[in-house]
Amino acid sequence: MNVKEINRTIKPVTQEYLKKSLDLVEEVFAEYYKKDKPEEGKAVRKVVEEIRLKKYYVPELDLMAIDDTGEIIGYALFSRFHIEGRYENELLILTPVAVKTNLQRQHISKDMIEYGFRKAKEMGYTAVLVEGDPANYHARGFVTSSDYDIVPSENVHLPSPDCLMIHELVPGTLKRMHGVVDYSFYQSLS
Repeated sequence: MNVKEINRTIKPVTQEYLKKSLDLVEEVFAEYYKKDKPEEGKAVRKVVEEIRLKKYYVPELDLMAIDDTGEIIGYALFSRFHIEGRYENELLILTPVAVKTNLQRQHISKDMIEYGFRKAKEMGYTAVLVEGDPANYHARGFVTSSDYDIVPSENVHLPSPDCLMIHELVPGTLKRMHGVVDYSFYQSLS
């Protein structure tokens, strides 16, 4: 099957797309988890809504991909994060990443993540944390965080320790960054 390449623009979410991006996130996660956890779409939407209200929100890193018609086709949110009260001005967490179901496997998420890395580095951030499927994130340069003494708290339930990963934006960051990851700052994540 031939897949037509979709032209896209990646940029920060504008006022016009705040609700549209939430709708996309809810739709994508509801579709993906429809058999096991049909409420997951609403839960992930709440995560985005909460992050946007908290002090760690970085509007310049609230990203979307839009096609030539102006339709939102992808979304990625990088926000400031801390580990045990440290690194909050240099560490980001990437959550969530969503691409319209019928457009997945066309490098839309890859392009958004790489755009986010470039922008974050320009802004002075040194590392990005993510929770997810290692198969999706290792190709983007993420490594298992526990290999660098960045471990989940007992309240962070992962299918496998490999699912918590970190990406170094500035070489050498992971030699000095360490600690226990806890999501308790966010009600919707804990």
